[in-house]
Amino acid sequence: MKEYLQDSSAVLEAVGSDGERGLTAGEAAARLERDGLNKLKEAEKDPLWKRFLAQMADPMIIMLIVAAVISALTGIAQGEADFADVIIICFVVVVNAVLGVVQESKAEEALAALQEMSAAQSKAVRDGKVVAVPSSELVVGDVVVLEAGDSVPADCRILESASMKIEEAALTGESVPANKVADALDAPESGDVPLGDRKNMCYMGSTVVYGRGRAVVVATGMGTEMGKIADALSRATDEETPLQKKLDELSKVLSIICIVICALVFGVTWLKHGMGFFNNMPLVLNTFMVAVSLAVAAIPEGLAAVVTIVLSIGVTKMSQHNAIIRKLSAVETLGCTQVICSDKTGTLTQNKMTVVRHFTEDQDRLVRCMALCSDAKWDEQKGEAVGEPTEAALVADAAKLGFSSGDLDAANPRVGEAPFDSGRKMMSVVNLAPDGNYVQHTKGGPDVVLARCTMVRTAEGDVPLTDERRARIMEANKAMADDALRVMAAARVNYGKEAPESFSPEALEHDMTFLGLCGMIDPVRPEVGQAVAEAHAAGMNVVMITGDHIDTAVAIAKELGIVTDRSQAITGAELDRMSDEEFSRSIANYGVYARVQPEHKTRIVDTWKKLGKVVAMTGDGVNDAPSIKRADIGIGMGITGTDVTKNVADMVLADDNFATIINACEEGRRIYDNIRKSIAFLLSSNLAEVISVFVASLVGFTILEPTHLLWLNLITDCFPALAMAMEEAEPDIMEREPRSSTDGIFAGGMGLDCLVQGAMIGALTLVSYFVGLRFEGVPLADVLSGANKGLDGMTMAFLTLSMVEMFHSFNMRSRRKSVFSLPTQNKWLWGSFALSLVLTFVVIETPLARAFDFAEISAAEYGIAMALAFLIIPLVEAYKAIMRAVEKNRA
Repeated sequence: MKEYLQDSSAVLEAVGSDGERGLTAGEAAARLERDGLNKLKEAEKDPLWKRFLAQMADPMIIMLIVAAVISALTGIAQGEADFADVIIICFVVVVNAVLGVVQESKAEEALAALQEMSAAQSKAVRDGKVVAVPSSELVVGDVVVLEAGDSVPADCRILESASMKIEEAALTGESVPANKVADALDAPESGDVPLGDRKNMCYMGSTVVYGRGRAVVVATGMGTEMGKIADALSRATDEETPLQKKLDELSKVLSIICIVICALVFGVTWLKHGMGFFNNMPLVLNTFMVAVSLAVAAIPEGLAAVVTIVLSIGVTKMSQHNAIIRKLSAVETLGCTQVICSDKTGTLTQNKMTVVRHFTEDQDRLVRCMALCSDAKWDEQKGEAVGEPTEAALVADAAKLGFSSGDLDAANPRVGEAPFDSGRKMMSVVNLAPDGNYVQHTKGGPDVVLARCTMVRTAEGDVPLTDERRARIMEANKAMADDALRVMAAARVNYGKEAPESFSPEALEHDMTFLGLCGMIDPVRPEVGQAVAEAHAAGMNVVMITGDHIDTAVAIAKELGIVTDRSQAITGAELDRMSDEEFSRSIANYGVYARVQPEHKTRIVDTWKKLGKVVAMTGDGVNDAPSIKRADIGIGMGITGTDVTKNVADMVLADDNFATIINACEEGRRIYDNIRKSIAFLLSSNLAEVISVFVASLVGFTILEPTHLLWLNLITDCFPALAMAMEEAEPDIMEREPRSSTDGIFAGGMGLDCLVQGAMIGALTLVSYFVGLRFEGVPLADVLSGANKGLDGMTMAFLTLSMVEMFHSFNMRSRRKSVFSLPTQNKWLWGSFALSLVLTFVVIETPLARAFDFAEISAAEYGIAMALAFLIIPLVEAYKAIMRAVEKNRA
């Protein structure tokens, strides 16, 4: 039943209630038993252990655990119970899981915040008496009494309204409180009445800011509009970010590579030794260890930890610039944002009605009249007006010109008034002026105020209001309205030394002197225009979604450069009439959505996502929460935002500044670039390890053992990979188009880079091994027969591989630019180089070397190993020059 289209008697009959006496206590108890409490359902929260285990569901983490188990079992089978590699792997896995649990908060907290928005106590009519009832015990049919300051406890149809205004911004997005009436609404020709236009309804979660009234409850708990939002939140699912999806794909590829390589090792060994292979258990175990070594070499064990820590560093940096990241994955998602769907009120605008234009020939008298004819007051301590937003704007306007409402009221005490009424659209007060005269001040809608005026204030004084002057005033009114300004008119009457006999509207509001017009609007934030321009330059589409009127929304959007004309705007009702296919085809044409409801916002986000776009959604009200959760990156407002919005958001703006979003997107792009550099570095290094170990296994010798590979992957590689996270953004980073969410990790030729550079590093490592054998004087045949392990060769190979990866990290500062042409230095990378050099020396030259089976090598061997490592820089420089030439020719 659409209660807003029915008269109050029909609604009362439908819900089985008496408008005067309400429900009986017995009937209310029976309905409560039948329908349940007027509360929102609470979400079930996953226990801590389940969230911890969920962090380990990543394929790469699972592979690490499997590798650790296999390594431990193989060591036990061979009588070499060395669990160093197992301990290292387990440490990495646990640290990664703990970081994930600590950083990520569950969005189900939003439902708890929704419950807190409900009123604790309400005034209900039971058995003909007004009694205090816990809001949770209200039932359909209860008649509630509402006064200024009350929270609306449930969805209600208004029965009586005495100038009642209700703040509904959290649900509708409108910055101005809605005037409420008791009359039935006219049914629209098509569609339905938008939530913001249902003037005879009030909804759970809104607040009465002016007047009083009575209403009958028509929906409670999950049946309310707030309940629908809560239900949408509970059904919305968290999706993986583009980076998470690509890392999952990478994990699967690496898994397949590991399986194929292990199969090749077993196959080659089987072919070499024939059917007796399986009867030779030591050979089988040795082959198995080689396979494990290759698996360890292929998996970048430090990658999961590096990505998590790099994102954590980004979180810290963003928090210093007012962007509070609640989910690590949001950092990366920001970097590929293609569409920003932004709420208007409080996000693009200041959520503060402000007078921006006057039409008058006596501005002082106009603003004094507006301030005196208002119940809002100027708070000296806060430096702002407090009260109903429209009246607060008028009081603040007077204060700007030096007329404090406190001083005005003290000098002009109010002696009578005709309160505002939505029927006549005016308010009048009578004040005793300092000169002893009684003066009436009236404000209201321009048409109704002007109709009751016979004089007009001019620079020459009060003169008759001619048709020509009246037309000029209405023309000014239309100009303000066309610019989406809310227009108020003011008038006055001087009664002299005698007060009027009656303060009724009929006695006061006639034969007045017109003073002028004030045009007000919720103004845009001053920094937003530039931010929108930067977003467009970066290839991001900015879309305004609001519950406000379409004219107001279009005016704001034009000012900000979001749209150029009215044809680029659409209302929620018009959207309802479009099929999904039609909307998908035309969505790119719209930059403004007005008079929308929560389901519209979610539909807009979903449609953009179906088109393959990465979507960010900003907002502050409860009505924004479902779409914020549904978006790829949900952004809540930290100052004006509700707890509900903050709890479901991936990122919260501490300063409510739209420009902060653009800065965060730039930081996200920088971080993603650096993550790709880290991944390319780690994969090229691991590929080199695979090539070295695979070639050695084919020939029949051991170049590196699993523990060596783990040390390289977790200690040597991790520090420079982390240092790359601190690399500064490239100058043109915000002039590029956003990367596509379908772009893989290896997009743009990065896969080829990894293959070529990995082959270079692998070749240098093998050369170093054979040089070590030569210095030790060990024939290769002895190594192949197992008579000698070739420890010098193994030590040199380890030293070269360690240092070549460190030198290679400098190459990775830019994929195409020469390392010698970069204008700045990365001090963190130099620090990681020094640290890795020290750690490598420690593991080779201290007693720890015995645990790693390293030999003491000469200074000459050291020098050759380091020289081979340094060769990676000129080799990659040559490769970069070739690729620059190739890409230039393609362009």
